[in-house]
This record gives sequence, C-alpha cells and structure tokens, in this order.
Amino acid sequence: MIINLDNIKPSYMSESEVSGSDIYLKKNINLESGKNYLFKANSGSGKSSILNFIYQSNENFEGSIQYKNIRYKNKIDIRKKFISYVFQDFKLFGNLSVWENIKIKNNLTIHKTDEEIHDLLNKIGLAKKKDSLVNKLSIGQRQRTAIVRSLCQPFKFLLLDEPFSNLDEDNIKIITKILNNELENQDAGLIVTTLNNKYFFNYNKIFKL
Repeated sequence: MIINLDNIKPSYMSESEVSGSDIYLKKNINLESGKNYLFKANSGSGKSSILNFIYQSNENFEGSIQYKNIRYKNKIDIRKKFISYVFQDFKLFGNLSVWENIKIKNNLTIHKTDEEIHDLLNKIGLAKKKDSLVNKLSIGQRQRTAIVRSLCQPFKFLLLDEPFSNLDEDNIKIITKILNNELENQDAGLIVTTLNNKYFFNYNKIFKL
C-alpha cells in the first residue's frame, strides 16, 4: 500500500503557517507500507491534523490523498482493513470496561482470538484491569488500552499520535516490541507524531511539520 500526499494543507491554516513543512504544500509524497515514518512538530503545527486527514476522520484540507495498490469501496473500508489509528485522546468508551472497548473492534474484524487479546493485556500489565471501567483508569492505562485495541484489526499502516506521552520507559520498551512484531507480521507501515526528540522506533524517514 502507498499513501500519496499531494499539495496537502489544512484549510484552517495559511500558507505562511506551513511554509517550513516537509509535508504540507509539497507534491507527491509517497508513504509506503513496510516503512516507518516520524512526523515531528511543535504544538499547533497540524500534527494531529495530518493523521486525521490520512484516516479520513477530518476532510477539512486542500490538496489530495490517494491510497494506491489496494482495493477498497469507501473510507470505512480503508479504516477497517488498511489503517489503524491510536488517537491522542484515545476515543475510548468511558462507561465500558477495558475488555469491552477492545472487543467492540475485534467483534467487527475477528482479527484476534480472545487468548491473543489476553496475552497482549498481560504483556502490557492490564490483565487485572480488563473488567475495570475505562473512566476509572489512569491516563497511561487508557493509552495502553487504546494501543491494544488498535492491534485488533488488519492494517497496512498504523497511525500513532503521541503514543507514549503518558507512559514510563519500561512500558514504552514493552509496547515498542509488541508493535514492531505486529508491524513485521502484517508487513505494515508506521506513522508516528511527536513533539519531542525521542525516537522509539527505527525510522526510514523523518518529516518536519
């Protein structure tokens, strides 16, 4: 799969605001599955926006985004089969348990067995919290829940928006290993956004927003 970005610009930002970007207003940028990309930016530079544009949860942009070398019917098809996304605000259901939040997705995709989900929860230290309501969890526990949920579907790209902002170094190491295994198994690409200079993965290319 190739994601082609051509002359992209958020409609709510001026040309001068994105003039220093390696992505915005640039022609024919190709992101290839199987490769890792880091998008670095200051707050307010359109960091989350570019992931939302790629995921098609926000269409308030100029330019075009094309998805090549795949067959799909609509944007729901893309989200279900080809792109998984860990949002910065997680998009979890607070009145449901950790297990229920994860199973909502997995029931749609039938991608993981219950045993595989249990194994992921155990590895990231959430096995004992699986029946806890999400709104009773810490922010770091919610972040880990969202990451596990993102793995419960097939994908050719995994989008991570500030994925480790609320995690300690030990948890980051564990999750990075899990994600690298999933990416390799699915021959998938990775797009990570960050405000800082911490490089948790090996990146094929780094873009400045």
